[in-house]
Amino acid sequence: MKRMLCVLCTLSLSASLLAACGSAPQKTPDNGAADDQPQTTAAQPVDMEILALKGPTGMGLVQFMSEAEAGSLTDENYHFTIAAAPDEIVPKLSKGEADIAAVPANLAAVLYQNTEGGVQTLAINTLGVVYLLENGESVKSVADLRGKTIYASGKNSTPEYALNYILEQSGLDPAQDVTIEWKSEHAECLAALMANENSIAMLPQPFVTTAQMKDPSVRIALDLTEEWDRLQAGNKTPSAMVTGVVVARKEFATEHPEAISNFMDHYKDSVDYVNKNVEDAAKLIGAYDIVPEQVAVQAIPKSNIVFVEGGEMKDKLSGYLAVLHEQNPKAVGGKLPDDAFYYAR
Repeated sequence: MKRMLCVLCTLSLSASLLAACGSAPQKTPDNGAADDQPQTTAAQPVDMEILALKGPTGMGLVQFMSEAEAGSLTDENYHFTIAAAPDEIVPKLSKGEADIAAVPANLAAVLYQNTEGGVQTLAINTLGVVYLLENGESVKSVADLRGKTIYASGKNSTPEYALNYILEQSGLDPAQDVTIEWKSEHAECLAALMANENSIAMLPQPFVTTAQMKDPSVRIALDLTEEWDRLQAGNKTPSAMVTGVVVARKEFATEHPEAISNFMDHYKDSVDYVNKNVEDAAKLIGAYDIVPEQVAVQAIPKSNIVFVEGGEMKDKLSGYLAVLHEQNPKAVGGKLPDDAFYYAR
């Protein structure tokens, strides 16, 4: 743990206690003979500290959080905290103050390398949430981006690597065939899009919804997740564009596999609820200050909120990380994580 703390604290990047089941002979009241059936002690609920992020990666948890807060779930003691940025999560994991956390996919890989396998990925919770928006009607395919200027933020990070991959695999040179005008934050890209007719901006949810609420003429020209899937079509083990995952401290996951399984079941149910009950889920999302309710109503269907575990999770995530590694190994902690990175129950 000390080693984990030391390493994680240098990052600027931005878990049922199973009670020993003891069998004891039981005596009958009248003759003291041993009972034929052994008695077992029920496992006690485990305290579980869970961190979630504002934005799409936290949206799928809201029904789970609501039920835990209402006392409807009694299998484990679930405690949730909403963080504004990944930087708030890293030190809490390092100190053992958090057992499970929702983090960006590449950060999970970085944490794994820098803690020497101290975290494991339980599931993908969000696929790609990045879109190309156009204040016009000229872009219908990736090929139509040739000669265009794209306003974008996230240079030297995963948005750039994903965009480059899609452009290159579609036959365009990011350095020659398009002009990418990098902005310091998403809000600047949004402002540039709104101010310039026929302009294009790369934005994630919920900024996509915000843009369309401000100006209905702004349209989604390309869904980068769909474009990634198009490029992966035909692969035996297709990868996916992945935004967020949920990780657990390996020590906690090893000690409490039943608690982890309970958590994953509740999380999956919550994701199903959010995707099927958009308006009710949006109210919860607003109440937890993840994103405003009116934005969440429109953003949920476009946020690719999922719960993907096991072999499918490994295929999708490992392929995504491989793309990032090819462009910048530092984006995934220097090298690709091994099989132990992917939790299986």
